[in-house]
Amino acid sequence: MIRPTTTTGVLLAAILGSSMAFIDGTIVNVALAALQASLHATASNLQWVVEAYALTLASLLLLGGSLGDLYGRRKVFVAGVLIFAAASAWCGLAGTVYTLITARAMQGIGAALLVPGSLSLISASFPAETRGHAIGTWSAFTAIMAAFGPVAGGWMIEQFSWRAVFFINLPLAAVVVWITLSSVPESRNDSMPRALDWPGALLACTGLGCVTFALIEAARGGTIVAATAVCGVVALGLFVVVEARSASPMVSLALFRSLTFTGANLITLFLYAAFGGTLYFLPLHLIQVERYTATEAGAALLPLILLIFALSRWSGGLIASHGARLPLVVGPLVVAAGFAWLAGSASARTDASYWTTIFPPMFVLGLGMAICVAPLTTTVMNAVHMNDAGVASGVNNAVSRIAGLLAIAVFGVVLSVRFDGALQQKLEALALGADARHAVYMQRALLAGIHSENPGVARAVGESFVSGYRFVLVIAAALAFASAASAYLLLPRKDAADTARERPEP
Repeated sequence: MIRPTTTTGVLLAAILGSSMAFIDGTIVNVALAALQASLHATASNLQWVVEAYALTLASLLLLGGSLGDLYGRRKVFVAGVLIFAAASAWCGLAGTVYTLITARAMQGIGAALLVPGSLSLISASFPAETRGHAIGTWSAFTAIMAAFGPVAGGWMIEQFSWRAVFFINLPLAAVVVWITLSSVPESRNDSMPRALDWPGALLACTGLGCVTFALIEAARGGTIVAATAVCGVVALGLFVVVEARSASPMVSLALFRSLTFTGANLITLFLYAAFGGTLYFLPLHLIQVERYTATEAGAALLPLILLIFALSRWSGGLIASHGARLPLVVGPLVVAAGFAWLAGSASARTDASYWTTIFPPMFVLGLGMAICVAPLTTTVMNAVHMNDAGVASGVNNAVSRIAGLLAIAVFGVVLSVRFDGALQQKLEALALGADARHAVYMQRALLAGIHSENPGVARAVGESFVSGYRFVLVIAAALAFASAASAYLLLPRKDAADTARERPEP
């Protein structure tokens, strides 16, 4: 077998390893119906099959990056791949839905080690002048693999079983481990004390885990959710205090003295809140209101993903020639225009043409995200010293994932309030009987999934959902604009090389 060169091996290992985690975040969605029938799972069980993975991944990303900096980035990356593979086999062999949920949480732990590890390996192996192209290549190939993952997963489910979507990770993990051990050099933060900041790690995991849990369960409400949210906020506050006083902090608050690093993470927060929140509700609108099939709804996003794939390597090089500020102002502005266009074209019609209502704004969104995704990641990694690459990657990944979870919760509340108000007005205009109106109100939590044989009620439900959905898209456009404003105000007019040369030594 031909052994890849060092830089090629680093890219291959980073792309294939992180792709396993990214694909698994989406591919399981197409398997839910099949595993529900196989394991006799309830709707709540299915929700936790998806959310157990997101919960452990989001809450442990910071720890994963810090472990790599301390014990060796290659070593921790390989450990993450092996844990992920073992958990995937556990998922595939699961006999009950509760076993599957537990195994999915274990997958998230493995992903939390390998995702920040993939970027820190690239940062440690490529000089500043070529790092943007390398990260652009990583972004492009992970995006394209994540895009076609659900399609491949659907085929495997039809040909074999839902268990195949988990077992496919085993040979892929074996390849990643071989490439990593044979071609990727070890690196670590040699100036980091040989002891992990366990109080900080515990508080970070507790805080992020509790906040994430509260966001996931926000729709159900109740004392437990409120108490968990308060616990999470208190833990995160204590985390900041502990890190400020620790002799060997897991996350050095000195990183945030860099205006570039702080600005890049603020850009990430706004941009990925807009992007992640919208992409959660877009398929619901397409399937439940415009009556797309699940396959058609998934395919509707392909222009966005394909543009990110096609242009990410090019955009990764923009930071070397134009600096970070220009693409990170222009990209989010284009994204904001795409959200605004999507809001203007949203309708409750079932005969609306995809090519005139969905494709144009998807194209604009894809162009905007392609312009800024790779430069944003490169800016984060260039804003810190190489020794802090792992923790910087962990912080930025955690920010992007928490932003999406927060946006889904907040957007959901906004959409529900708008939906309820609009639906009440429309039902009153229909002059329905008390029993008929009560039957509809009892289903309000389903939003556009409300079932009614009355054509007038069905039309009212669709139009009410669109009213809330448009408002969500307007908020997303405002968040994308705030991202562009943050880039304009906080990022310096310097190229990547200048930034790298001026970074302070730890």
